Amino acid sequence: MNIAHSILDLAPIAEGSNVGAALQNSLSLAQHAEKIGYTRYWVAEHHNMAGIASAATSVVIGHIAGGTNSIRVGAGGIMLPNHSPLVIAEHFGTLETLYPNRIDLGLGRAPGTDGATAKALRRSLTSSDQFPEDVLELQRYFQTNDPVSTAIRAVPGEGTNVPLWILGSSLYGAQLAAHMGLPFAFASHFAPDALGQAAQIYRENFQPSEQLQQPYFMFAVNVFAADSDAEADYIRSSHQQVFANLISGRPSKLPAPVADIKAVLDSATLANVNRALRCIASGGEEKVHRELSALIEAYQPDEIMINSPIHNHAARLHSYSIVAQVFDKINQ
Repeated sequence: MNIAHSILDLAPIAEGSNVGAALQNSLSLAQHAEKIGYTRYWVAEHHNMAGIASAATSVVIGHIAGGTNSIRVGAGGIMLPNHSPLVIAEHFGTLETLYPNRIDLGLGRAPGTDGATAKALRRSLTSSDQFPEDVLELQRYFQTNDPVSTAIRAVPGEGTNVPLWILGSSLYGAQLAAHMGLPFAFASHFAPDALGQAAQIYRENFQPSEQLQQPYFMFAVNVFAADSDAEADYIRSSHQQVFANLISGRPSKLPAPVADIKAVLDSATLANVNRALRCIASGGEEKVHRELSALIEAYQPDEIMINSPIHNHAARLHSYSIVAQVFDKINQ
């Protein structure tokens, strides 16, 4: 068994901090991850969110790639309905030209924000039903000498063949990724309900493509690793609070952790939060090993993406170090 392990980073802005610190922390984490064996480092596009610093996703990718040497860097993902495919081809073609063989482009069909902000991002909104056509258009821009795209060319972009991924939190993404022969990443870190079914549909319906001959499946897990189970519960409480704020319509910076989450969130809210975030491994090294191993056994991924929004940067680095040790043992 050899399960690749990677990082999903929303560049969290912690309470008491700011955007600049969040982006520097992201670079620091990426440099740390590169040293301890993580495969890739993805940042995600969200807009109008007080606690997320990665809205200008391609710019942040350049920041991370420019400060690292070998780790793959990419988008998990770009919300394609917000953008012209040509612009994304130019952005990621430029990144791939600057950092050859290191750039990934994960694509999502949701806006990653509210409706009003989505309209402000792209004045003439396209329907999410146009997503497959937009993906195909993007592929054409990345190819060389494709007669369909010769009238309008992505320069930079043409000939870079940036690897595309389909992201999803439902069966739609699984079906599309299988049909197009692309790797598939499932957003089980906040929407785990269809994880098993999506993995099955993707594998059973996969059609080989020029990019990918065999299905490649990745899913995201929330992980909070610490020197003890109690410490892990403590650092995890920041994520529980920020997600509760989000689902109640009050997006916030990443709150400081609390000793007793039940004193901060009422029982109904906490139950909803924990249900949505239940794709998780949290605890000391032994408990995280046990819980990650169970998830791997259940869903048989090729790769796992680790999401760990932790308020204290040193604690976040430490959590990812413990996870790297866990994967060393899993992959023995």
